[in-house]
Amino acid sequence: MTAGGYYGADAGGGFTDGDDSTNDKGDKSGLRTALAGLTTRGRSFLAAGIAAAICAYVLGQSDLLRVGLLLAALPLVCAGVLYRTRYRVAGSRRLSPARVPAGSEARVHLRMDNISRLPTGLLMLQDRVPYVLGPRPRFVLDRVEAGGRREVSYRVRSDLRGRYPLGPLQLRLTDPFGMCELTRSFSTYDTLTVIPRVEPLPPVRLSGEAKGYGDGRQRSLALAGEDDVIPRGYRYGDDLRRVHWRSTARYGELMVRREEQPQRARCTVLIDTRGPAYQGAGPESAFEWAVSGTASALVHMLERGFSVRLLTDTGSVVPGEGTDGFAGASQESADAAGLMMDTLAVVDHSDAYTLSAAYDVLRSGNEGLLVAFFGDLDEEQAAVVAKMRQRSGGAVAFLLDSESWVQGPGTPPSKRCTERLRMLQEAGWTAVVVPPGAAVVDMWRQADRQRTGTVGSAGTTGGWS
Repeated sequence: MTAGGYYGADAGGGFTDGDDSTNDKGDKSGLRTALAGLTTRGRSFLAAGIAAAICAYVLGQSDLLRVGLLLAALPLVCAGVLYRTRYRVAGSRRLSPARVPAGSEARVHLRMDNISRLPTGLLMLQDRVPYVLGPRPRFVLDRVEAGGRREVSYRVRSDLRGRYPLGPLQLRLTDPFGMCELTRSFSTYDTLTVIPRVEPLPPVRLSGEAKGYGDGRQRSLALAGEDDVIPRGYRYGDDLRRVHWRSTARYGELMVRREEQPQRARCTVLIDTRGPAYQGAGPESAFEWAVSGTASALVHMLERGFSVRLLTDTGSVVPGEGTDGFAGASQESADAAGLMMDTLAVVDHSDAYTLSAAYDVLRSGNEGLLVAFFGDLDEEQAAVVAKMRQRSGGAVAFLLDSESWVQGPGTPPSKRCTERLRMLQEAGWTAVVVPPGAAVVDMWRQADRQRTGTVGSAGTTGGWS
């Protein structure tokens, strides 16, 4: 919940943050603001009153002059009364949830508290929302008693991922005759994060066990064996049975064996965001499929106990260098998952033309399982991708042929895409071509069938059984 703080209506009906002090900009400025808030009805009354007064002066009709003065005075009095009205209200907004998948709804709860000793008049409450989230919500609040509260809510939905600001909250003050309206805004706003769609994936065995990375469960590696000891200095309270005498004699100080530490299997999920690698746009485009597939793979691998990181073609790593680029313990994994989802919510095409930056990150060490989503690859980039396989325990690639995606479902992969697929498979990748409109879970199963050799020749060339 984002609290709007205290907002006291000043002489112009505006709201000031924090305390009971007013935002005095001068009576002249406030009066101009009040007169600028005259409605069409108020302006009409004022114009009619002035016209009647002029006619009364010309014709010498005192009764008409009285009518003209009454018509002209009514909107001015209403504006003055509204200008002098003082409200002290507090506003807050709560998103439920604040992070929502594309195509799902979120509910926004608004609350207004009258913290003054006087009741308010009729209030119109409205919240600013981007056009893609739907129409601007408006609510009419009846008289709010002193110390009273009003709560309203509305729903927002977007098929496009991104980060969308909500707010600031606005109050429209009106007089009983509808002669004048003053709109004032609160200063705070919230952000709704629309993340990519995440599909639940089946628990297939795609990890590279030959490289020492298991099926996703935590494994305990003995780091204190006689042949491979990593000692540390003695600390007060250490068990003397853990003293390693050989290292103690070598370093000249008391050394103890490190405790056995669990090492989690690692997984890097790579997404190719190069602009030239994709054609088309919109929720059903190849690039959006790649983003959704990346999000699904990240969530799936985290649920299976892997230490996961997100890597882009530009070489940027999420959650970052502070944790060696990988999500760690359970709480840290939850925070890292949110950070990676937030990154995917706003990821867009990069200006890069090569995958060299991503390869430089991968070749720095053994990365365990590598799951990659690629757009169109030329021969040079396919060779770079083939070399990525050398630094991973297992590698799974999903190739999106932009040409077939633009033409629509049922279009076979292009000859160039088939050639790139063969290059990756010969380099040791488990590689499949994603046809237009395919489900992420189907492609995941297809990759597993290809790895286990349960598909025919059509499967190894991008066909689906």
